[in-house]
Amino acid sequence: MRLLRVIEMPSVLAGHAAAAAILVLIVAICWEVVARYVFNAPTIWAHEIGYMLTGAGFLLGMSWTLRSDGHIRVDLLATLIGRRGQALIDLLGYALFILPVTLWLSWTLGAIAVEAWRRGEHSGQSAWNPLIWPFRALVCLGVALLALQVVASIVRAACALRSEARR
Repeated sequence: MRLLRVIEMPSVLAGHAAAAAILVLIVAICWEVVARYVFNAPTIWAHEIGYMLTGAGFLLGMSWTLRSDGHIRVDLLATLIGRRGQALIDLLGYALFILPVTLWLSWTLGAIAVEAWRRGEHSGQSAWNPLIWPFRALVCLGVALLALQVVASIVRAACALRSEARR
């Protein structure tokens, strides 16, 4: 369905960005290990780059993982209730629980990111002490992309229910 492809495209792009963030994280950690133990010159940015890129990778990867049906789920009930029952549980769970929570989190995290930008807030975690609003904005973006993917999952579950009803 074309609508699903359009809604899910940001999840695909976010998945690629998450993979890139993890690759950059690997390079940064390797650089830190070499700098620290070979050259006896540790960096001031390694800790913060580590948690920021790890967070970015996980947060941007959430929507792609949902799109790929890669999140952990208990399949014990799914085999007992069939496809229609599973589609109904998915539809209700996504619409009544996950979507409202992700929308609320997106709104709240967005406000936190804007406030960090407005104040010029810094991390305060190391001597590097970078501005923290870009990371906070990325956290908000990751959850917002998850909310968008949840909308796509609701559409997918509704289509599955409809097609199962026709059988």
